Amino acid sequence: MAISLKDLLARNAEWSENARTRDPAFFSRLVSQQNPEFMWIGCSDSRVPANEIIGLAPGEVFVHRNVANVVVHTDLNCLSALQYAVDVLKVRHVLIVGHYGCGGVTAAMRDMRLGLVDNWLRHVQDVRDKYRQCLMAQADLDLRADRLCELNVVEQVLNVSETTVLRDAWARGQEVSVNGWMYSLADGLVRELGAEVGRESEAKDVYEASVQAVLQKI
Repeated sequence: MAISLKDLLARNAEWSENARTRDPAFFSRLVSQQNPEFMWIGCSDSRVPANEIIGLAPGEVFVHRNVANVVVHTDLNCLSALQYAVDVLKVRHVLIVGHYGCGGVTAAMRDMRLGLVDNWLRHVQDVRDKYRQCLMAQADLDLRADRLCELNVVEQVLNVSETTVLRDAWARGQEVSVNGWMYSLADGLVRELGAEVGRESEAKDVYEASVQAVLQKI
């Protein structure tokens, strides 16, 4: 049976009541402050709920999502969220989280034409084109898409590390890292890609090592 809008409101009321029952001060704390240590930049996919995956409650992770978890220097929406997280909330970790089976990455890999989103996925195709020769060595299309998902995350780790937001934060001695993770829909587990940048001088070396680690799987 289809879920109606009234059903959603009823479910919200039930969730609110259950939250207050478990912790009477829960909403009071949410109102009084927002003090997350983590920013999550992930995919818009409805199967990837950020705070639930890593076992955090509302208010404990600052979330930005878009198709295929892309970070580009012309996207003021993403950059504004990043700046707020780093400069105002003082998060300690920026997590770039991709997921296997990403429809956006698959569409980019296969040159599918979907409409307006094609312009956005051009950024993922740039990653594909950069490593096309290596990716084509993987005959299995699903595994090839998995590798592109991983390479895309590594690319976004570098992109975030090269923003003025992170460079300025590191220059003033702020402790904040950029990390690349992958989430598997098949088992619900998050896996590190070894792409962790803690200062500007590390970015290129971490990027190159992480790319090689992905390509070695092919």
